[in-house]
Amino acid sequence: MTWIETIIISIVEGLTEFLPVSSTGHMIITQNLLGIPQGDPFVHAFTFIIQFGAILSVVCLYWKKFFQLNHTPVPEGSNLFQRLKHRYHFYWILFVGVVPAVVIGLLAKKSGVLDWLLDSVEVVAVMLVLGGVFMLYCDRLFNKGSDKNLVTERRAFNIGLYQCISVIPGVSRSMATIVGGMTQGLTRKKAAEFSFFLAVPTMAGATLLDLLDLFKEETAWATTHNITMLVLGCVVAFIVALLAMKWFVAFLTKYGFKAFGIYRIIVGGIIIVLLLTGHSLAMVD
Repeated sequence: MTWIETIIISIVEGLTEFLPVSSTGHMIITQNLLGIPQGDPFVHAFTFIIQFGAILSVVCLYWKKFFQLNHTPVPEGSNLFQRLKHRYHFYWILFVGVVPAVVIGLLAKKSGVLDWLLDSVEVVAVMLVLGGVFMLYCDRLFNKGSDKNLVTERRAFNIGLYQCISVIPGVSRSMATIVGGMTQGLTRKKAAEFSFFLAVPTMAGATLLDLLDLFKEETAWATTHNITMLVLGCVVAFIVALLAMKWFVAFLTKYGFKAFGIYRIIVGGIIIVLLLTGHSLAMVD
């Protein structure tokens, strides 16, 4: 990968990580457009690792949430575990929410299904269209949230189950978790913010696993150039995601999902037509 390719893909990641349009799907499309060979272990790892740069922007923007403990009175009669859960409530809720993704993600990775999906632009295109059609109507179906509803253990776990669907490129982790939150009675804003929070342990874990896999298989990839590309990708994704996230919360709260649904249908539809007519996505073959 060249410097320009790295910067372009990282900008795409930063812009789309928190939008309900599938950041992984857009990176796969971008890689195909740029003619980057698919199936390469470093390219797969790069796709996940720079997402960690993007989700660090969540910690930066919501640092008070991540570094503030619960100091409200502990209910009487609580045992040690209950007291710890109360004091570290925010982290406990994230842990409960991330458990389903850990289980499903590990199974998908060990079975080889995840790597196969990451190589399939056809899957991305179809899921973009299907998800787009769903998003045209999801506001009507689930937009009944209340500001009084909090993210409980049960709600966090259920949202985590929705997040598992995003193992399929093109679905969008953001869309899955936000819609999951809305089905649990959260407002669009609260659902979006919890989606951001849940991204931190989810993507941190995915990044760590990919790094371990890279070092297990071989170390030939660990050239100065590739490591520099990873660092550059994370920095660019972090900066762009920080700007995109603030805009997204305001836009979603006011307008909902419809515009994103239309965008997904257009992009996915164009790719399907190109593929069916025998055209390559690569701008340079």
